[in-house]
Amino acid sequence: PVTTWTSPLCGKEKFVIQPFFFYNRTRGSFDSTGHFDSLPSGDKKYQYQQQIFMQYGLTEKLEIDGQFTYQENFARQNGQKARSAGFGDSFLFLRYCDVEEGGFMPHITGLFQVKFPTGKFQHADPGKLGTDLMGSGSYDTGYGIILTKRIKPLILHLDAIYSIPNGVRVDGVKTKYGNYFNYDFGLEYFLAGGFNLMLEFNGFWQDDKRENGVKIRNSDAGYLAVSPGIGWSNDKIQTLLAYQRTLTGVNTDASDGVVLTFVYAF
Repeated sequence: PVTTWTSPLCGKEKFVIQPFFFYNRTRGSFDSTGHFDSLPSGDKKYQYQQQIFMQYGLTEKLEIDGQFTYQENFARQNGQKARSAGFGDSFLFLRYCDVEEGGFMPHITGLFQVKFPTGKFQHADPGKLGTDLMGSGSYDTGYGIILTKRIKPLILHLDAIYSIPNGVRVDGVKTKYGNYFNYDFGLEYFLAGGFNLMLEFNGFWQDDKRENGVKIRNSDAGYLAVSPGIGWSNDKIQTLLAYQRTLTGVNTDASDGVVLTFVYAF
């Protein structure tokens, strides 16, 4: 899947690499009440993003993973154009598979993650229309659970991750971002010839932030996105081409995107 985790691990001393190529185009935004507003006529906002996700099996039950992001942001507003490129925030993960699938039981894997603030998060250039900000500036720790279950001819994936940001100063303001919750559901249907169909639902919710100890009302954020896709795989490589669309949200952009990814195991 594009966003949803899968519970089975890669295996002891196995190394897996998965690049992602995203193109996202913003069609508007959802305000604090969830109302959608289209971009003004003539304005544009889009992004190219490349991610590398890597897995290494420490044991059969424990693996370490990393994710790194490079992106290019483009915007046009009131006739002014801007473009910025740079690294986004990075992640380190530990995953432990406690229960393997059997009978009615799914695969069950626990996850611990740390987000590192490797993306620019302050001192925005006024002429860049916000395109030069690519991170939050905070170290975040997260705790989650991942479930995978085969129900022929389907495979179901479900995950939930709760994250807690640390405090950070943003342009001199003591900032504490709200805790946030990611949840994902993925469904795979297998066809002949190594092909498969994928359907994902990806959700996010984050509480209000605090600035200098004061809670900022209506600064919460959330969204629900859907991602249908088609894939092909053999014993060595897995590929997926998917379309992503933001269905609903609060204080977030509404976007449409295309993503191509493949998995290669060494």
